[in-house]
Amino acid sequence: MILSKSMNPNSFFTNFMHDMEFTISSLCIAFALLFVFFYPLITVKLKEKIYPNPHLPPGNLGWPVIGETLGFIRAGFEGKPERFIRERMEKHDSRVFKTCLLGEDMIVFCGTAGHKLLFSNENKLVRTWWPSSVSKLFKTCLLMKAGDDAKRMRRRMMMSFLSPNALMKYVERVDVITQQHIATYWEGKEEVKVHPTVKLYTFELACHLLASIEDPLLISKLASHFNIFLKGVMSFPVNFPGTTFCKSVRAADAIREELIKLIAKQTREALGSKQDLLSRLVVTADSNGKFLTEMEVADNILLLLFSSHDTSSSAITLVLKYLGQMPQVFENVLREQIGIAESKEHGELLKWEDIQKMKYTWNVASEVMRLSPPAIGAFREALVDFTYSGYTIPKGWKLHWSTGSTHKDETLFPNPETFDASRLEREGAAPYSYVPFGGGPRMCPGYEFERLLILVFIHNMIKRFKWDLLIPDEKFGYDPMLSPSQGLPIRLQPHQCST
Repeated sequence: MILSKSMNPNSFFTNFMHDMEFTISSLCIAFALLFVFFYPLITVKLKEKIYPNPHLPPGNLGWPVIGETLGFIRAGFEGKPERFIRERMEKHDSRVFKTCLLGEDMIVFCGTAGHKLLFSNENKLVRTWWPSSVSKLFKTCLLMKAGDDAKRMRRRMMMSFLSPNALMKYVERVDVITQQHIATYWEGKEEVKVHPTVKLYTFELACHLLASIEDPLLISKLASHFNIFLKGVMSFPVNFPGTTFCKSVRAADAIREELIKLIAKQTREALGSKQDLLSRLVVTADSNGKFLTEMEVADNILLLLFSSHDTSSSAITLVLKYLGQMPQVFENVLREQIGIAESKEHGELLKWEDIQKMKYTWNVASEVMRLSPPAIGAFREALVDFTYSGYTIPKGWKLHWSTGSTHKDETLFPNPETFDASRLEREGAAPYSYVPFGGGPRMCPGYEFERLLILVFIHNMIKRFKWDLLIPDEKFGYDPMLSPSQGLPIRLQPHQCST
C-alpha cells in the first residue's frame, strides 16, 4: 500500500487494519475449505467405529459441519419453520428423520408420538440439551448442571418464584408496573413500535420481580446490554473480536458485573428479608451447607431474565398484531376486559380472581400461539441407545422437537391456518399436540407467569386504546424468537372514555 500525501495517519491505520482483516479472513477461508474437504473423511471413519451399522432414521446430514442449518435458519427467518419440518417428513415419508443442525448430528421427532416420547422420558432416555452458544453464555447456571443437588436447587429456585402462592402475590405488582409503563411509553403517543416497547416492558418487569431493580437508569443500562446479549444466544460460538457471539459474551459479562454489584451492596441478612429471586438464591444453601457464589447467582438471574422476557414479549406482540387485524375478536376481548374493569372500584388493582375470569382473552392468546408460536421448539440429548419407530437412536445424538410438526397438522387442528378463538376450549387439543410451552415434566415452568404477564398487559392496553397496524403485511421471523421485521408500528386511538 502507498501512503499518499493526502492520507492522514488515522486513515492509513484504518486501511492497514482493513488489509489485515482481509488477510486474516482469507486465511480463515482457506483453513475452512481444507476442513470442509477433510471433515467428511474423518467423520465417516469415526462414525463407523462409534455407530457400527446403526439403523438410523432416514434423512440427510447435508454439508459438513453446516449440515442443513442454513435451510433451518432460512425457514425460521421467513417465519415458516414448519416448512423445514414438513418438507423432510414428506421427502422421507417418516415422522422421525436425521439431519445436522448447529454443527450437531440430530434426529428430529415429529407429531404427538414423538413429542410424547421426548416429554415423558426426561432423565430416563433423554435429557435437556443446549446448543454450545447457550451453555457458554450461561456458564455456571443451575440449569446447565447435573446431579441431585443442582436438581434440588433448581426446584427451590422455581418454587420460590413461580409457585401458585408467589404468582398470586405478583398480580397487583404486575398491574402497577404495567400501568406505569403504559402511562410512560404509550399514552400521549400517536404511533408506537410495539415489539421494542414491549421488550422493554417485559425486561422491566423481570428486573423488578427477579431482583427488585427499580432504578430506571440501571434498567435502561441493563436493557441495552441485554439486547446485544440476545443476538448471540443462537449464534455460532466463535469468541473472536467483532463476532456476534463475542459481543454477546461481553454484554453478558457487563450484566453479571452489575448484578454482582447489587449483591455486594447488601448483607446476606438484609437479602434474606426480601422476596425476590436474587435474594433467595443468595441465602439458599445446598445439602452440604454451601451457598452459590456471586457469579453463580448472577448467571441464574441472567438465564431467568432471558427466559421470562423474550417469549413473553414475542407473545404479547403477536396478540396485539392479531387483535389489530380482527375487529370482531378485538371487540369480544374488549367486552370481557371492560366487564372486569367495571366490576372493580375506581383505582382498585387486579387480583388473581380477575385473571381467572379472562377466559376468552386467554383463548385468543392461545390460538395466536398455535398459529404463531413464539419459539420454534427445543432440544434433547439421548442418554442411552434406544429404539423408536423401528429406528436406532444412538446415545449422545442430539434430538429436536418442533411446534411446527403439530400446530398446523390438519388431522389435529381442522382448517389449521384459520384463526378460531374458541377452538381449544371447544374441541380441546390432543395430548402433546399443542406445545408452545413444551410438555411433560419439562413443560415451561414459567407458563403461568407468562400467562399472567400477557393477560395483565392486554387488560390495561385494550381498555385504553384501539390500534391500527401501519404495516399490515409486515413479515415475522425467528431470531431466535418470533419477531416483526420492522418492530410492528401501530397507530393508537385512545377510547373516548377509558375505564
